[in-house]
Amino acid sequence: MTGRMLIAGVGNIFLGDDGFGVEVAGRLADAGLPDWVRVADYGISGMHLAYDLAEGFETTVLVDASPRGERPGTVYVMELDAGRAQAGDRGIPLLDAHGMQPDVVFGMLDLLGAEAGRVLLVGCEPASTEPGMGLSAPVAAAVDEAVRIVHDLVRTAEAAGPGTGSQAVAEGGR
Repeated sequence: MTGRMLIAGVGNIFLGDDGFGVEVAGRLADAGLPDWVRVADYGISGMHLAYDLAEGFETTVLVDASPRGERPGTVYVMELDAGRAQAGDRGIPLLDAHGMQPDVVFGMLDLLGAEAGRVLLVGCEPASTEPGMGLSAPVAAAVDEAVRIVHDLVRTAEAAGPGTGSQAVAEGGR
């Protein structure tokens, strides 16, 4: 495991607000983040994400539209338990990226003999994930807040230094 951080935008741009993570990743791609941070748009390619995670990251930040029953556009940070997701927890879906199921991604990672490290979710409550392109107004308005939160997570990890950043990242989020 290295001190590196992966920012993974996930979601399906053809399902309205499910494209939230992809939009945030696009904004962060040219944001001048440190060299030890990789930003990628995975869309609905869970296998690609699993293979990249197998490279070893201290912290992974998944950015996705994730329904939790809040007001549309609500942004939050939570820590995911990769082992629990892999075990097939089928409660409230933490990630519903229509082809990017966390149990499959983390199960594949386990098959590759790799560990996920600390996994955080910067999530946004969607208004609609019906077929169609473009984010709803409340979710589009939440993109800037999610970008700011990811920048805060990176700064917190940088201040903590390699090997200690993952715990500080979780504490430095919202």
